Amino acid sequence: MDRKHDLSPWKGDDVRAHITDLAREMGKLGAWVRLHYVYPYPHVRQLIPLMADGLVLPYLDIPFQHAHPDVLKRMARPAAAAKTLDEIAAWRAVCPDLTLRSTFIVGYPGETEAEFQTLLDWLDDAQLDRVGCFQYENVAGARSNDLPGHVAPDVKQDRWDRFMEKAQAISAAKLARKVGKVLEAIVDEVDADGATCRTKADAPEIDGNLFIDEGFEGLSPGDIVKVDVDEAGEYDLWGRLV
Repeated sequence: MDRKHDLSPWKGDDVRAHITDLAREMGKLGAWVRLHYVYPYPHVRQLIPLMADGLVLPYLDIPFQHAHPDVLKRMARPAAAAKTLDEIAAWRAVCPDLTLRSTFIVGYPGETEAEFQTLLDWLDDAQLDRVGCFQYENVAGARSNDLPGHVAPDVKQDRWDRFMEKAQAISAAKLARKVGKVLEAIVDEVDADGATCRTKADAPEIDGNLFIDEGFEGLSPGDIVKVDVDEAGEYDLWGRLV
């Protein structure tokens, strides 16, 4: 099964030591250990080798949120999108099978068309595997409520549409490259129509699925199986048991 664990109490070098110990113990149970919301980047650099060694699933969920430095500054986040691309390249060099997931906000107060285009260009360069996007909305008590230059609803919707079109195209291309490969998958659900599974690149409830509609009758939730992928969509895969 996919096991969740909160790392927020752990700091500095303790993160690597704690994750290593945790991964080894989980490995004895046959569990898939997946990391979410990992930040800041120095900790990520320490964890990537553990993914390459198979101690932790090669999957990272990092909240990039935007790519233009001025928007990131308004968000009070580190404004170094170019360096972020370098970090991503370095992570993939160590762990080529790494799946990267992130979420972004469009229409943040003050966002210009040029700043939004920078985000689209960055997404082209980053080629993230899993991407979510939200339109900015005021939240009670948030500092951003008082920022100037709030973006009109129709502009936010247009930018969200354009962002998702690009993200879906990237996802579809990446999944298409998995057709013909044999992947490990964990079974989440079995019913009369087939088995719903996930690969190591799919977190529960937020990412896509791998569906098996033949020869699934003997499967049970929690089983880890090998699947020959024969079809891909924008977010999901289909295949046959090996």
